[in-house]
Amino acid sequence: MSVPQPFTPGCPVGFIGLGAMGGGMAQCLLRKGYDLSVFARHPQGIQALASAGARAADSAAAVGGRTSLVFLSLPDATAVEDALFGDEGLAASLKPGSCVVDTSTIAATSARELGQRLNAVGVHLLDAPVSGGQAGALAGTLGCMVGGEAAVLAACREALSAFCQTITHVGPLGAGQTVKACNQVAVAGALLGVADALALARVQGVDLMLMRDVLLGGAARSFSLEKHAPRVIEGQFTPGFRAHLMRKDLRLALETARSTGAELPTTALAERMLDALCEGGRADWDWSALALQVQVQSGLEVPSQREAG
Repeated sequence: MSVPQPFTPGCPVGFIGLGAMGGGMAQCLLRKGYDLSVFARHPQGIQALASAGARAADSAAAVGGRTSLVFLSLPDATAVEDALFGDEGLAASLKPGSCVVDTSTIAATSARELGQRLNAVGVHLLDAPVSGGQAGALAGTLGCMVGGEAAVLAACREALSAFCQTITHVGPLGAGQTVKACNQVAVAGALLGVADALALARVQGVDLMLMRDVLLGGAARSFSLEKHAPRVIEGQFTPGFRAHLMRKDLRLALETARSTGAELPTTALAERMLDALCEGGRADWDWSALALQVQVQSGLEVPSQREAG
């Protein structure tokens, strides 16, 4: 199957899925000078990008008819499959040799299956989940873990760099999703440790920010301690990455682990606590509110939904 020439600024590219992450990434492509066509299930997302200079499309197939490179940013594997193979999906309109770059977070097995189906119609797929949150999407500073053919990534790299500061080829199709799952597992475990430290300091009457500052000077230093702890201390949970999305990601990691016989006890605990958080009316809070569940279990008062920032 032929690989296209590099997609440079000025080339027509497509973007499907214009939510908190996809909208920011699409704006980055516009700023870099790509001829962008967009489609989303919610008209307001399309309208915002059209106002900024994108071409509005009325279906995924319409996007595919205009370009040989399409990015996806969708909530789950079902939405990705529908965008690719639904009644008006990309597979019906993309030319052979075209590329689809899926920045969604789905299971590695799903990525491989979808890739095989696209390959049958002559279309390349890269699984390229991103990390860095909504602010990173808008600023173009995301990190990206890419699974798929190296030659296809080479053709797509410049377009990806419109919204990704770091792009790492991690292996064949599906490997990007595996590494993203590892990322989510690791950061969830780190936050649980910080949450325990905050709860212990609070029940002992120690100044929380002072405790954090002391720990940042030693071996306990971490991204969670530096970035998430102040949010927990101040009760500011305006979402950068919503709790229900992290719950979904951890469930994917657990499903993958179970299918191979691996056990992820810390991840299982984090998933249960996120589930309690979401079912308690905080599904749209930032996922760092996971730390509140530790405080609840310690008998400490936590902010209500109206009180959180």
